[in-house]
Order: sequence, then structure tokens, then C-alpha cells
Amino acid sequence: MSAPAGLIRELPADERPRERLLERGAKSLGDAELVAVLLRTGRTGTSALAMAREVLAASGGLAGLAATGPEALARRGLGPAKAAALLAAAEVGRRLARAELAERPPLAHPAAAVSYLSLRYAVRDQEVMGALYLDVRNRLLADRELFRGALARAAVEPRQILREGLLLGAAGLILFHTHPSGDPSPSAEDLAFTRRLAEAGEAVGVRLVDHLVLGGVGRWTSLRERGAW
Repeated sequence: MSAPAGLIRELPADERPRERLLERGAKSLGDAELVAVLLRTGRTGTSALAMAREVLAASGGLAGLAATGPEALARRGLGPAKAAALLAAAEVGRRLARAELAERPPLAHPAAAVSYLSLRYAVRDQEVMGALYLDVRNRLLADRELFRGALARAAVEPRQILREGLLLGAAGLILFHTHPSGDPSPSAEDLAFTRRLAEAGEAVGVRLVDHLVLGGVGRWTSLRERGAW
């Protein structure tokens, strides 16, 4: 028989998330248990584990939680201390992903670039376009969010994207944009814009390495792999 919702302390020691983490390692915990360790305590009548499950369900899982801001966490019933713990953990994850991406050539590992971007753009209520700027070995120099909102490709000029690359001394870039619908299939407009950007980039010496379309969690398209240009 399980313990009441607010009493994790009444669970056997080997079933408590924190004790299991210390004894068996973090990999032994499920998503909700890891979040419960960060929350530390629940609220009256609700254990930290139950609260973690509620937050994950409302956020769409770990990826959604990592992209959730403080205002949304407050609406989900988390106080400043709990919200700060989750936000700090998400930022640690982003920095680790960025460090990994900086050490691996994104051209050879587009999934690593997607993993890094998903930590920020898992919640996609509007379209976002940005770029990862790369050095001559295709390692990450910087990332920039360039446009947000309803985007008309005809109104987005390649020179705006390439100018930032020239200022950074970048040799190449990975363009990315989100599809709030969750479907990462590129539109005809996406394909035409990609070709325009690739041509302009070759002219100024900032090569288009890839164009990633981010859809729902785990759904993405590499236009380089699709032979878009």
C-alpha cells in the first residue's frame, strides 16, 4: 500500500527518490523522481513526487519544463525557491549541451545541435528563427535568436543573418527555425529561403552548414540531409 500523497518520508528508505539517487545513482530515477529531488518538499496534502508529476504533465515533460519560464512555474503553484531550483537545473543542462556542441562538429552531428536547441525551444507557441555561428572547424562560436513571431520569409533578408556572422568572424552557420504546429516538414517558402541564404553566404564567405526545422519534441528536419541546396 502506498504512502499518503504528502508523506514521502513514510515510504521505505529504498523507495525515496533522494535516498535512491545517493545509493544507486541518478540514472535509477525516473523523470518525476529527479524533479522531486529538486523540489525537495511538496505542499500540504501533496508530496514532492506528486507535485513533480503535476508540473511535468502541465509542461509536456522534461523538454517542456526546461523551456518554461518563472511566470509559468508560478502559475503551476511553485514558490520562488522551487522555481529557482528548476530554472537553475535547466540552465545547467543548457550549458552542458552547449559545451558538448562546442566540442563536436555540428555538421557531422546535427542531432547534437537539435538537442541543444530543444532545451530552449521545446515550448513553441510562436515561430522563432535563429542561427548557430561556427568557426572553420564547424565548432560553435555563438548562438543568436534573430526573429520571433509570425515570419514571412520574403521579409527576412539573408544579409541580416549573415551580418551577425561577419561580426563574429564566423566561417559558417546553422540556421534554425521552429514550427509551432509541431510538424517539421519544410514549406516551399522555407526551401526557397534556404537556397537564397546559401547563395548569399557563399558570396560573403559565411557558409550555410545546415537549416534545421524544429517541430514537436523529438521531431526535426535537416534541410542539408534533404538536399535542399
